[in-house]
Amino acid sequence: MKRYIRNMESLTIEDMEILNNSKVCVIGCGGLGGYIIEMLARIGVGYITAVDGDTFDETNLNRQLICHTQNINKSKVIETKKRMKLVNPHIKINAIETMVVESNAWDLIKGHDVVVDALDNIETRLLIEKTASKANIPMVHGAIAGFYGQVSTIFPGDNILSLLYSRNNRKGKGIEEKLGNPSFIPPLIASIQVAEVIKLLTQKGTLLRNKILFIDLLNDNFDLVELNC
Repeated sequence: MKRYIRNMESLTIEDMEILNNSKVCVIGCGGLGGYIIEMLARIGVGYITAVDGDTFDETNLNRQLICHTQNINKSKVIETKKRMKLVNPHIKINAIETMVVESNAWDLIKGHDVVVDALDNIETRLLIEKTASKANIPMVHGAIAGFYGQVSTIFPGDNILSLLYSRNNRKGKGIEEKLGNPSFIPPLIASIQVAEVIKLLTQKGTLLRNKILFIDLLNDNFDLVELNC
């Protein structure tokens, strides 16, 4: 198909078939999630479950790709599905308008090949990590705040987030409430997360497993920290 021809120097036809037959669950349709879903749709991932129970508000306009002046107060996940129909009508978007909680996490995640963390709070991230591990599904984690971001790929049993976040620091939205999120940081971190998803699905390259990539754009530092897990 002509729409994918610019993929072909990086991905083979066999890779594209794998992507088209893959199922990816993205938790969150905000700053990270909007970019992640759009990139997955454009590259040709055939089935994307988008999960978010929130609505857009005016403060989202500075950084959230799907948000615009005409959809304020509308469902993030429904608006995401509408946009993806325009971007790539050949793929399936399963839009689920709900927040992830203990009682629904398993049903939301099961049956996917990869789950992507596009959340803004630590507590739900830890729930996703635990549930994905039980479901034997790898998870790609991303977080942003100010000029900073981080990415890690977490396989079942790795429990990277449990190591990263101390027991005294598992409530609320973390440091982004203090530092905010300017427009340039979500697409950068989302791009790295999507690259990890594509590498997972096609079994290409080296993954950020048992590693965390810390990005500091204020000082142009990219630090890869290896963890002894």
